[in-house]
Amino acid sequence: MKGYVARRRGRYYAIIYEGLDPITGKERRSWYPAGTDRAEAERLAARLAAERNGRDDEVRSLSFGAYLTAQWLPAMRLQLAEVTYRGYENKATLHIVPAIGRIGIRRLRPEHLDRLYDTLLHPTDGRRALAPKTVYEIHLVIRGALRDAERRGMVNRNVALLARSPLRRSFPAVERRAWTAGELRTFLRAAAGHRLFPALWLAASTGMRRSELLGLQWSDLNVGRARLSINRGLVAIGYELHESRGKTANARRNIDLDPTTLDILQAWQAYQAAELAAVGIENTRRMFTDASGGPVHPHAISQSFDRIVRRAGVPVIPLHGLRHTHGSLLIEAGVPVKVVSERLGHSRQVFTIETYQHVMPGMQAAAAATFEALMAPPIPPATSSTGSDRRNTRRKTA
Repeated sequence: MKGYVARRRGRYYAIIYEGLDPITGKERRSWYPAGTDRAEAERLAARLAAERNGRDDEVRSLSFGAYLTAQWLPAMRLQLAEVTYRGYENKATLHIVPAIGRIGIRRLRPEHLDRLYDTLLHPTDGRRALAPKTVYEIHLVIRGALRDAERRGMVNRNVALLARSPLRRSFPAVERRAWTAGELRTFLRAAAGHRLFPALWLAASTGMRRSELLGLQWSDLNVGRARLSINRGLVAIGYELHESRGKTANARRNIDLDPTTLDILQAWQAYQAAELAAVGIENTRRMFTDASGGPVHPHAISQSFDRIVRRAGVPVIPLHGLRHTHGSLLIEAGVPVKVVSERLGHSRQVFTIETYQHVMPGMQAAAAATFEALMAPPIPPATSSTGSDRRNTRRKTA
């Protein structure tokens, strides 16, 4: 990388020539103001060029895989939730590094990424094709890593911006199945007597996420106000348990409870205290625990739910389907979307509308009827017959 001096309007500038842009083919130069002394400007240009050349020697031999795994991912671990970071790490290890990890970070081109995405979507080696949404998430990891590399001056352009990744609008819609009120009652009758019945009832009556349900503590329950505070979650990464602060900012919220749900929780608290006292455990912070006082593993409650569903003879849905059932039944009953969105902890009301628009009761029919009423001709006011009767009476008299 070369440096030289130029003068403009009585001031000198140190100019660093950075070569040709690999995408546009145009020359790239950076200008640095250096005052009115030419000698000072020349010294600045020489120093900047030496610094850039030393940095270039390191970057020139740096592969994209080494940058991704040794520099970018460790830095991102400080900013991301553990679940998100593990997802980034898995995508890098399984899909990105084996395919393009050996390519130098400065020699990476859009066509390299195009081939990667096409191979993941349409493999020819017998591997299972990835879903477009997964490939798009891989693209986001690559784009984010190159964005930081560009910001640090390691590459001239973020080539991921020119790659042809799957479009978000092309993702197939996920079919969310929900139970009717009768099917939910059938399931709850089948679940009665199971040790985790209070947790399953609470999930059905509040629409809480699995992580939120298992992260509850007894201090989150306000019996006087019949309200639960959602402040944390319990998630499984691999098989290890980690506490999270919620999926979104709106995930931390308050949920009002009906009297039946409050009674079930208080009965469960008494049963839990007696059960744990029998094994020498005096107190526990967690609302839902296993028989030894430890946290309920997310996989364990999902497996228990699946067994009860098969025994109950209702349509098969995942545990998360209880959340979708809660939202669907409320929308069908005419509960305002804003209330449902707040209860479920959605980040935006628009998401609630998009998710449950198929169950909104009769809104299309009501809109059609309203428009028909607006377009109908006005009914003329009833006219009084008093005047005409008087005229007819006069004619007969005459």
